[in-house]
Amino acid sequence: MKFKLGQVVATPGCLQVLEEAGQSPTDFLERHASNDWGDLDDADKWENDVALQTGGRIFSAYHTITKTKIWVITEAIGPDGQRASTCLLLPDEY
Repeated sequence: MKFKLGQVVATPGCLQVLEEAGQSPTDFLERHASNDWGDLDDADKWENDVALQTGGRIFSAYHTITKTKIWVITEAIGPDGQRASTCLLLPDEY
């Protein structure tokens, strides 16, 4: 892992999509925490790389094997110097 995820949460909709695809949230969390930003354009990937240095929010987008898009968002570093949480969700749940 390249950064800490904080508390990991997921929306019920995302969990249902992952269950239907037979995939684990861990698969996507590991990619996210390893700086594999998934299906983002170069500008968004660059923003994540900057966020690693500045403490900003980190965003990844992936597709399940059933072609459903999911997002993984890690919040910016808080006043305590830690990232509070990471959420797996569907784009329409944002």
